[in-house]
Amino acid sequence: MLVFARLFVFASGAARADALSTPLLSGPLVSNPDPMSFDAGPAGKIYVTGIVNGLALYQTNHTRTPYDHESLLDFSNAEVFVQKADGLVQFFVQAGEYSIPALGLPYVRAATTVDETYGPVPVAYLKIAPTDSFNLEAGKLPTLVGPESTFTFENLNIERGLLWNQTPGVNRGVQANYTSGSIALSFSWNDGIYSNKYNWLSGSAAYAISTADSLTFLGGGDLGKVDHSFSPQANSSIYNLVWTHTSGPWMIMPYAQYTLVPRASPIAQTSTWGGAIFTNYAFNSNWSLGGRVEYIAQNGGGEPALYGPGSTAWSLTVTPTFQWKIFFARADLSYVSASGLALPSSQVVPGPGFGASGTETGQFRTLVEAGVLF
Repeated sequence: MLVFARLFVFASGAARADALSTPLLSGPLVSNPDPMSFDAGPAGKIYVTGIVNGLALYQTNHTRTPYDHESLLDFSNAEVFVQKADGLVQFFVQAGEYSIPALGLPYVRAATTVDETYGPVPVAYLKIAPTDSFNLEAGKLPTLVGPESTFTFENLNIERGLLWNQTPGVNRGVQANYTSGSIALSFSWNDGIYSNKYNWLSGSAAYAISTADSLTFLGGGDLGKVDHSFSPQANSSIYNLVWTHTSGPWMIMPYAQYTLVPRASPIAQTSTWGGAIFTNYAFNSNWSLGGRVEYIAQNGGGEPALYGPGSTAWSLTVTPTFQWKIFFARADLSYVSASGLALPSSQVVPGPGFGASGTETGQFRTLVEAGVLF
């Protein structure tokens, strides 16, 4: 994500020169331009920032899982970011509680998400930067794959999209980054979908065509097989082609995605393909309106990567955002529609769709969050 986010944040006007570049915010939320810091002597200046926000959710056709509810309240982020952002040796640590709401999936509360995903320190890495154009990172890193970042505050929308559901979120590994003029490259050797087996290679190549347009290719996949009891997607590959255009208050970003779980795995070959368009319009420095529309389809496979072999889905999300200094509030209004559900022969086992029986094909969801980025 590093290469793409640099170009996207710069082009969208979401970042300020005096704000920290990590965590990467792709807009419309903006980092605190006057972050807290203290002098650590020989170690240099250490910055301490963070986010605290609450979330309210209402949805139709919630599923029959212990996590899912028609409505709920949660602290979706209570995190601190500690970092050293200059010099030869740098570091970044993100710690606390977080939820990762995603379209088409049950909402899992923050405390449970932390236990079942990346732990109380989801991102932490050491960075060696011998020059302004080249650096090396090692640790728990944001994935390079997919134009949506993992955490709510980093993105245009509160929820992650249907296409994001196919991508990794955080990798453990090493990463090299290089920039030269209008070109930015990143390569990473990592554990893919957090399998703790270092068998993935990921990369990103971005080209700034002009001050208004950029083109980015993102990709990743396994180099050797791992135990499929972890997940069939541990042995897979994924590719994105992303175009970003900005003009005045407008940002438009269409992208295409393809994923493949090869036939060499215990299940039949599975692939998905899809596309999405993100838009954002900034009315002024406080108000903006974002949107996302996407479509995804699954081809083949004995295990559903989506809603079963031959299934398709589309979604629409609208996100108004308000930010004043460190305070922010925004809402997601979203709808997901699925077709071609792989329904079970027995009514005892719920289907892969929505509702208590898993047979409903649509879900409307409203999320509202408010808090501070300090």
